[in-house]
Amino acid sequence: MSARPRLGVVLAAVVTLAAVVVPSAAAHAAPKVPKTAVLDGARLQQTKVRLDHGDPQLKRTLGYLTARADKWLDQGPWTVVDKPRPAPSGDVHDYLSQAPYWWPSQPKTADNPWGCPYVQRDGQRNPEVDTGTDRQDVEKVFDSTYDLSLAWYYTGKKKYAEKAASVLRTWFLDPGTRMNPNLNHGQFIPCKYDGRAIGIIDFSQSYTSVLDAIAILNTGAPGWSRTDRSEMLAWNTDFRDWLADGAFGKEEGAAKNNHGTFYDMLLAGLAYATGDRDLARRTVLDARAKRIDPQIAADGSQPQELARTRSWHYSTFDLVAYTRLAAIGRHVGVNLWAYEGPEGQSLFKAVDYLLPAATGAQPWPYPELEFYRFAASDVVHAAADAGDTAARAAVPKLETPPGGDLWALRPAAEQLDSIAG
Repeated sequence: MSARPRLGVVLAAVVTLAAVVVPSAAAHAAPKVPKTAVLDGARLQQTKVRLDHGDPQLKRTLGYLTARADKWLDQGPWTVVDKPRPAPSGDVHDYLSQAPYWWPSQPKTADNPWGCPYVQRDGQRNPEVDTGTDRQDVEKVFDSTYDLSLAWYYTGKKKYAEKAASVLRTWFLDPGTRMNPNLNHGQFIPCKYDGRAIGIIDFSQSYTSVLDAIAILNTGAPGWSRTDRSEMLAWNTDFRDWLADGAFGKEEGAAKNNHGTFYDMLLAGLAYATGDRDLARRTVLDARAKRIDPQIAADGSQPQELARTRSWHYSTFDLVAYTRLAAIGRHVGVNLWAYEGPEGQSLFKAVDYLLPAATGAQPWPYPELEFYRFAASDVVHAAADAGDTAARAAVPKLETPPGGDLWALRPAAEQLDSIAG
C-alpha cells in the first residue's frame, strides 16, 4: 500500500473522530464568568468546568451545597412588611432590628410594657430580638439567595435560580413588599434609641454574599430578568449612597473595632458592584492604615476583639471582614494581604495567631462563652489561598463546619458560628 492511501485513511479517521468528539465537548459550553464582588468569578467558572467533567471531590462538595439549597425551596419569600409592628418611622417598608445584647431590667407591666430601662449584657443574646423585627428574616434572605444562586450556577437547575429571584424581588423590588434602602432603625433599643449606626452590621456582615448572588444570577439565570437586574442595581446604588453619605454610615465608618472593618467591606463591595471602582479602591487602600495598623497587634492578636466575652468568635469575625475586603481589593488592584504595618502588622499574622486553636494544637487562652473550633476554618482557607504557608499546613487539621466544608465551591469566608451583634 502506498504512503498516500495510508495518509488518506488517517485523515478520514481524524475527521470521523472529530465528528464524535467535538459535539461532546460542545455539550459543556464554557459557563459565563460572573462579575462577583468578593468571590473570584474566573475561579467559579473553572470550578464549574471541573464539575462538568466529573471531578469526584467537587461532586461530593456539591452535594453539601445542594442540600443547603434544597432546604430553601419550600421556604419564604420573606418581606419587611410582615413584622407585627412597623419601625418607629411608621413606614412598614423600613427595616427594623433590635440590639441583641440589651435586656429589660424591670418586670414588664401595663405601664412599662418593655420592662425599661434596658441594660447591656455583652455576648448574651436576648431572645426577644428574634421576634417582632426583620432580623431573622433578612438573614434567611442573605443565606438563601447565596446558596440558591451558587447551586444554580453549578448544576444549571432552574428551580434554584427561580427561587433566588423570587426571594430577591420580594424583599428588595416589588412595590408592595420591598425594603426601603436604608438602615435607619437597625438595632434599636426600646425606650432608648429608635435606631443606631451600629445596626449597619446587620447588613455589613453578610450583604456582600447577596451582591455575589446577584452577580451570579446576572449571567443569565432563568427567572431573573433584565428589569430585575436594573432595579436591583438602582436599589444597591441608593443603599451605597445612604451608607457613604448619611450620618449613621459616617458614625459606623469611624468605629475602631470589627464594626469599622465590616463597614469598609460593605462599602467597598457596594461600590464595586455598582460601578464605582474608585470608591472601592480608595476604601480598600485606606483600610491599611485606618484598620490594620490600629486593630492588629505586632504578634497578630486583635486586642479589641480579645477583650470581648466571645473573644474567639470576634477574632474570627473581624477576619471574615478583612479577608472579604482583601478579595474585593483583588478586583481593583490592591493586594491587602501584602500590606505590613509599621510594627509588622498584617492579615497573615492575624490568621496565624489563630492557628494553634484552629487546629486543636492548643486551647484558646481568652474568654469565650461558646468556643467552636470550626469558626476559624474559612479564614484559614483564605490565608492559605493567599499564600500563607503556615495556613496551608493547617488546612488538613481544620475542623469541618456543620454541613460540610464548602470552600472549594464558594471560596469566600463566612462566619461559621454566626451570631448577630
